[in-house]
Amino acid sequence: MPYKHTMRSGDIRSIVYASVMVALILVLASAVFPRTVFAQAALPSWNDTAAKSRIMEFVKATTTEGGEHYVAPEDRIAVFDNDGTLWSEQPYYFQLGFVLDRIKALAPQHPEWKEKEPFKSVLSGDLASVAKSGEMGLVELVTSTHAGMTTDEFSKLVTDWFATARHPKTGKPFDTMTFVPMVELLQYLRANGFKTFIVSGGGIEFMRPVTEKLYGIPPEQVIGSTISTQYALVGDVPSLRRLPKIDFIDDGAGKPVGINQFIGRRPIFVAGNSDGDYEMARWATGGQQHGFALFVHHTDGDREFAYDRQSAFGRLDKALDEAERRNWLVVDMKADWKRVYAFDQ
Repeated sequence: MPYKHTMRSGDIRSIVYASVMVALILVLASAVFPRTVFAQAALPSWNDTAAKSRIMEFVKATTTEGGEHYVAPEDRIAVFDNDGTLWSEQPYYFQLGFVLDRIKALAPQHPEWKEKEPFKSVLSGDLASVAKSGEMGLVELVTSTHAGMTTDEFSKLVTDWFATARHPKTGKPFDTMTFVPMVELLQYLRANGFKTFIVSGGGIEFMRPVTEKLYGIPPEQVIGSTISTQYALVGDVPSLRRLPKIDFIDDGAGKPVGINQFIGRRPIFVAGNSDGDYEMARWATGGQQHGFALFVHHTDGDREFAYDRQSAFGRLDKALDEAERRNWLVVDMKADWKRVYAFDQ
C-alpha cells in the first residue's frame, strides 16, 4: 500500500509561519543591503582617491537623518555646468562647432560674409581670429545662426547636427564625448535623493534636445543662455519664433541669478570646471546649509586635454587659486578618473 501523508493543522501553521518569516527577511534585506551594495559599487569609474571619498562623505552626511549636516530631500539641489564639466569643451565649445557648421551651410545665402568679420575667419578656418573677436563677435555668430526660425525648427537642427557631426580630434560623435565619471556622479546623487540640474553658459535650446538622453536630466531642469523668443501665429498655427537678440547670458555672476530665478532654491552641491562657475560655487557654499563645490581640473592630455589658466575655452584660474582656502574639491582628471569616455578601453 503506497505511503500516504496526511497534513495536520500544526504542519500547516509551521509552513505558513516559515513562509512569513522568509518573506519578512527578504523585505528587510531589500531595504538594507542595496544601500551597502550601492555604496560599494558607487562611482566605479573613479579611482579610490581622496576626491571620491570626499564626495561620498558629503552625500552620507547630508542624507543621514539625525546627523549634524542632514538636508531634507526637497533641499538636495545639485547643479552642474555642462561644457568641460559633463562633456568636453576643447578645442572649442561643442555649440561653437554647431555655429561654425551653420555659418558654412548658410554662407551661399550671405556673400557679404566673405569680407565681414568674424564670418570671414570662420569661413577661412582661422579659429584664433574668431576667438579674438571676443564676446561681441561670438554673439553676432550666434544670433546669425540661431535666430529666424521657430523653436521646433531649431530643435530639429540641433538633433540632426548631433546625429552627424564629429569631434575634430577623436572623430567620435560629439554626444559620445560625455565624461563617464560625471554621469555616474549624477546618477549617484539622484539615487540619494538629490535633484540634478544643468546650469551652463551654453544655449538652453542647444542643450535641451540631448540632456535627458545623455545625463538623465529632463529639459525643464536645464538652465542656460537664451535669445529672445516671441509668440506668433503661422497661418492659424501657434509657434515660438527665435529673434536675433540675446536675452540672458547664464555665465559667471549670471549663474546664481539663473538658479534663483528658475530653481528658487540655493543648491548644496555644485560642479564646474572654470572661472565661469566661480560665482555659482560661492553661492552654493556660502549659505547656512552644508554646501559642496567641485571643480574638474583638466590634467589629462592623453585621454582628453590638459589646460587651465591660459585656455581660451574653460579658463580655470581664480577658482583654482581659491579652491583650497574655500574647501572646494579640485578633481584631478588624470589621477582621479579610471576612464574619461565610454569608448575608452
